[in-house]
Order: sequence, then structure tokens, then C-alpha cells
Amino acid sequence: MSRFRITAILLLVFLGAPSAYANTLVSTNPISGSTLSVSPTNVTITGQVVLLADAPDASSITVTDPNGIRVDDGTIYISDVSASVGVRPLVDSGIYTVAYLLAAEGDAPLEGSFTFKYQAPSVIATANPTPEPSQSQSPASSSWGTNIFIIILLILAVIVTVGLSLYARKLFADR
Repeated sequence: MSRFRITAILLLVFLGAPSAYANTLVSTNPISGSTLSVSPTNVTITGQVVLLADAPDASSITVTDPNGIRVDDGTIYISDVSASVGVRPLVDSGIYTVAYLLAAEGDAPLEGSFTFKYQAPSVIATANPTPEPSQSQSPASSSWGTNIFIIILLILAVIVTVGLSLYARKLFADR
């Protein structure tokens, strides 16, 4: 191979390849496509390249409800590779859309959109407990044999106690 061909191939490989530091979406919170039952307080978008924190007007994040009405508060907070926007409490169930354009340092802006579903909780009615009559508990029927056996044991215990006390008295009296 000639040096010209090797040089041409190397130039194509290195100049034609996309940048290793291209700003791409890493994660979102809420997760793209997820279903939420609790209203999020903010939406966060994380990329690979450091975002421009000095120029907040160069970045935008909008959150719209199923009717197309904005539900974000417009306040964008940028920290390193992440950007967040506050969200007012969601009330309508449906698909919410997040559109973003985030200016990055030394790279093309991170631009795109994603959706998440919000399922508003149904109205929870307070339960009024109704007292239910409890079953009356009757003492277990005991047989006369068990009662007589226990009485005999008690009488024998009293007799043994009296006998032992008399024997102890005799032992200590002899000394």
C-alpha cells in the first residue's frame, strides 16, 4: 500500500468519526416512558458534556400536560452535566411531554423530548367504620372430673404443707 492510501484511510477514520465527547442524553428523571402515581416536584435531564451554567437563557426545559398547558415553573437549575426545572403539582392524568434544549460547553446543544405518564390517584373516601357485634365468649365447658381432680390436688397440697411444717417444728424443737 502506498503512503497516500494509508494517509487517506487514517484521515477518513479520524476525521469522519463522531466526537467521543458528543453530548448525548444519559438519563432523565422521571424516567422516559414511566408511569407515576405521585406528582414529581422537578424534572431532571442529564447529558454527557458539562452544560453552560453561566447562560441560563441559552437553555430551556418545558413540561406540558395532556392539554398542552405548561406545568413547569420555568426556573432552570444547571449543575455540571444535569439540568432541572421545577414542576407544579400535577392534577390531570395522562401523558406529559418534556422538551429540552440545553447549551453545552464546546459542543452542540443537547436537544430532544420525552414523555412520562401521570396517573392521578382516585379520590379516597374516608371509611366510616361500623361496629360489628362480637361473638360472646362462653367459658369452655369443663367436665366434673377435671374439677374434682383439681380440688383433690389442692387438699393434698394443704395436707403436705401442714405435715412439713409440723415435721420442721419437731426437728427444731429437739435441738
